[in-house]
Amino acid sequence: MQPNKTRDLSQLIIYTDGASRGNPGNGGYGAVLHWGDTIKEISQGYRHTTNNRMELMAVIAALQLLKREGLDITIYTDSAYVVNAVEKKWVWGWLKKGFAGKKNADLWQLFLKEYRKHRIRMVWVKGHADNKWNNRCDQLATAAADSGNLLEDVGYEAGDKDEMLM
Repeated sequence: MQPNKTRDLSQLIIYTDGASRGNPGNGGYGAVLHWGDTIKEISQGYRHTTNNRMELMAVIAALQLLKREGLDITIYTDSAYVVNAVEKKWVWGWLKKGFAGKKNADLWQLFLKEYRKHRIRMVWVKGHADNKWNNRCDQLATAAADSGNLLEDVGYEAGDKDEMLM
């Protein structure tokens, strides 16, 4: 699905992607937001992270940009991990169990904080196919992962250190 050419402000469309150079390794996310005829691109790179964390971080970062609540949002991503967790309602079961034994609990909690502010539908798209906007997000994510401007993925690295101590 492509964004409308006319200025339709009833629906925000977001495309997201995450990338990791090694798993774990340097990673990055990219997102493209479509609001009417306005398009905004965002990306960021992280050192020592995973692909799934970057997929989820892309969604969170896009939602955190929003200045209004109560929006109708469709998010397109090639991450079955993210789409299934939301659309099949797995994340709500994880929440009830305090995310016990689940990876990326820190990010899922951030996601849920943003998710609750809007009406969001997640749609899976095939990665590395003919979807212009998913491909653009992939370019943004990989460029961020390869950049010299890498942040620390505090949630992942803190978890890594805890695992090493046990």
